[in-house]
Amino acid sequence: MVQIKSPRSEVLISVNSLREKMGSSEKITLLDVSDDLEATPLSRDVIPGAIAISLAADISGPSSKEGGKRPLPSPGELEQKIRQWGIDSDSLVIVYDATSGAQASRAWWTFRWAGHERVRLLDGGFNAWKSGGLATSKKPSTCPQSGNFIISAGQMPTIGAEEAQKVARTGILLDARGKSAYEGDAGKSDTGHIPGAISAPAAGALNTEGYFKSDEELATHFSELGAKDTNPLAVYCGSGNAAAHDLAAMYAAGINGALYVGSWSAWIGDPDRPVAQGSEPG
Repeated sequence: MVQIKSPRSEVLISVNSLREKMGSSEKITLLDVSDDLEATPLSRDVIPGAIAISLAADISGPSSKEGGKRPLPSPGELEQKIRQWGIDSDSLVIVYDATSGAQASRAWWTFRWAGHERVRLLDGGFNAWKSGGLATSKKPSTCPQSGNFIISAGQMPTIGAEEAQKVARTGILLDARGKSAYEGDAGKSDTGHIPGAISAPAAGALNTEGYFKSDEELATHFSELGAKDTNPLAVYCGSGNAAAHDLAAMYAAGINGALYVGSWSAWIGDPDRPVAQGSEPG
């Protein structure tokens, strides 16, 4: 009997499934994702065997007005980093973080963009592991051997500022930031949202315990926002992290969309771009 994989199983992995795989002979690379380890060194425990990586330094390019706070890195530099973590083309990569899941989601998305499909996001992240009473480690692991992964960049859809404007007019552009960031401050012209964008905070994809909602709940959630495969569909946030979290939830529900990588941090780099404020798309 052929086992049919669900979209959710191609995106998420549970703590119990991770434990089983860690006890098997399968080649697994576990990555603990932080935003910027250079600015704030890691001062917490990790899952045993996890390699600590920095979203800012390891899987993003240099920030700029045009590219925003967390642009994509060059393919060559990303391939080198991935190989440094001992990752082969057939390795199973598990990513997690110790916060909301947005940082790990951006790592999940970046691996998929780079052509590595065998990457999974730990549902509930480090908090789910710790709340299960499982052992933790005071020190991250290092990889003694380089991997052989070969990058194939561009395997996830992306858009720029002009396309974001178009999607907002002709399709569905979701804003994954919180309500206050979406509405903006009337006294600050660089706050608010892209005109036509719909508020869709990334936290809306999670249940009260911090896990992704069921497939049915996610499908209903995004359907109510108008997000369907039949629409031109894209997501943005402040710098592309929370948006990747929304996209992970969408992909788990079988809905595909594009990421505006530069997001709001790139949008406001050009003062001539329009800004809407308040609770309505505008």
